[in-house]
Amino acid sequence: MLNLLQVYKIALNALRRNPMRSALTMLGVIIGVGCVVAMVAIGQGASSAIQSQIGALGTNFLIIFSGSRSAGGVRHGAGSVQTLTVDDAAAIGRECPSVAVAEPGVRTSAQAVYGNQNWFTSIQGTGPDYPTIRAWAVAKGAYFTEEDVKAATKVAVLGTTVVENLFGDSNPIGQVIRLKDAPFRVIGVLDRKGGNMMGQDQDDVISIPYTTAQRRLMGITHIQTIMVSAISPARIEQATDEITALLRQRHRIGPRQDDDFAIRSQQEIAAAATQMSGVLTLLLGAIASVSLLVGGIGIMNIMLVSVTERTREIGVRRALGARRADIRNQFLIEASMISGLGGVVGIAIGVFAARAIARFAGWPTLVAPEIVGVAFIFAGLVGVFFGIYPAAKAARLDPIEALRYE
Repeated sequence: MLNLLQVYKIALNALRRNPMRSALTMLGVIIGVGCVVAMVAIGQGASSAIQSQIGALGTNFLIIFSGSRSAGGVRHGAGSVQTLTVDDAAAIGRECPSVAVAEPGVRTSAQAVYGNQNWFTSIQGTGPDYPTIRAWAVAKGAYFTEEDVKAATKVAVLGTTVVENLFGDSNPIGQVIRLKDAPFRVIGVLDRKGGNMMGQDQDDVISIPYTTAQRRLMGITHIQTIMVSAISPARIEQATDEITALLRQRHRIGPRQDDDFAIRSQQEIAAAATQMSGVLTLLLGAIASVSLLVGGIGIMNIMLVSVTERTREIGVRRALGARRADIRNQFLIEASMISGLGGVVGIAIGVFAARAIARFAGWPTLVAPEIVGVAFIFAGLVGVFFGIYPAAKAARLDPIEALRYE
C-alpha cells in the first residue's frame, strides 16, 4: 500500500510540474465527457417526454380504425372503407372479456364561433366513457351522458386551447357556441393535456356526442374509430386477439381474406417510440464520444512527450532498484489521473449544460445517475488505454542508456 501511495505522489508531482500542459491535456477529456453527458441527457429526456406523452393517451388504450380497399390495383389508405359500426363497438364491449370499455368515435373539424370570436378546431365525436379511456379528467363542469348520446343533444366539452381562444378568462360553462351554424351549449372543460409526441396540441379539441356529430355536422351513419380500454396492461394483447376474432366474424371475413380494420395499441406506439429514442440517444452519445477519443489521443501524445523529457529520471529510478512494473504503473497512474480529473470536471460541465439547455432552450433533458457513472468509468478507461503504450515504452527503457540521455 505504501509503495502504491508513493507512486501516486510521484505522479501528482509530475502533473504539478507542468500545470498548464496538464490542464490543456485534461481539456480534451473534459470536453469529451461533458459532451457525452449533455448529449445523452438530451436523448434520454426526449425518450422520457415521448413516453409520458404516450402515457397521456390513456391507460390500456387501443384504437380500431376502418380498413383500406383496393381498386384497379391501387391500394387506398386506412379509413378508405367504412366498415365499423356502432353495433361493432357495442359487441366488443359486450363479448370481449379482456375489454373494459369500447366507445364509437368520429372526427371532423369546424369553425367554432362565440360572440365576435372564432377558432378553427377539431371536433371529436365520442361516447360518455371517453374521459375514462383517455385518462382525461374534466376540469370544470361535466362530460355528457349516455342520454345525451341517445338524444343527439347539442352539448360540447371544450379543450383548454379552445377556451382560451374563444372565451379568454371568462367562464365558458353554460355559454352557447356555434359549430357549422348549429348552436351547442358548453357543459364542461377538459383538463389540460398538452402536446402529443407529434407536436400536435391535444387541447385544441371540442368533444360532442358522436351521434350529434354524425347527424348535425357530418351527415354519416358509420363511425371512423372505436376506442377501447383493456381491463389491464397485461390483457392488451389478449384484448387485441379477441377484438380481431370478433370483428372478422361480424364482418364475414374469410380465412384467407385480409382484415377490413386495423388495431393499434399503446404498447406498439411505445415500443416504436422507445426504439427511435434509443437510436437517437445512441447516435448523440456516439457523436459526443468522438471528442472523448480525441482527448484520449491527446493524453497519449503528452505522455509520450513526458517519457522523452523524463528519460534520465527513469534511468535514475531504475538504477536505484525500481522495477519495470513500477515505472509502468507510474505512467499509467499519471494518465488515469489526468483522465479521471478531467472526467469529474467534464461531468460537472455536462450536467450544467444539460440543465441550461432545459431551462433556456426548453428541450427536455434527463441526467441519469448511471450515465454519470458510465461517463466517469469510460473517461478512466480512456486514460488507461491511451496510457498503456507510453507506460510500456517508459518501462522498456534501458537503464544505462537512460542515464546517458541528455
